[in-house]
Amino acid sequence: MARKETTFIAEAGRDKGKQFLITEMSASQAEAWAIKVILAVGNAGIEIPENLASQGMSGLMEVGYINLLKIPYESAKPLLDEMMTCVQFSPSPTIKRPLIEDDIEEVKTRLTLRKAIWSLHMDFFLGESESTSESEAQAVAQLNSLSIKPLRKRSPQ
Repeated sequence: MARKETTFIAEAGRDKGKQFLITEMSASQAEAWAIKVILAVGNAGIEIPENLASQGMSGLMEVGYINLLKIPYESAKPLLDEMMTCVQFSPSPTIKRPLIEDDIEEVKTRLTLRKAIWSLHMDFFLGESESTSESEAQAVAQLNSLSIKPLRKRSPQ
């Protein structure tokens, strides 16, 4: 079966109308990325359940997107960069190419693309037929209510 794909069309600002193709990571890349995120979350001092890293993307779903916002930038940057490798720019219906810096001109477009990438990779955890537990329902609600808030300053240790 082919990897999932979705087309994202920017709706506002300088990027309005621009089209991007988002392609699902391979299973091995997605698992490795999820484990790196879980380890970064753990190293940031955010409490995570035991054995979560061995659960790959399902473990990442349990950690939740909101906890990703608590990772220090130095740890998050390589993960954010890898996340964007799923995106290709589509300047016309027959042309698709890897992103270059000038393809996206608005911060809002980048953030909305990241949310779409997250959703594409977590979709199979969010399907109605699979949402049977309360924790999955909470994860869906958390993902759907994504908002970015400033972090509190950490006190020196």
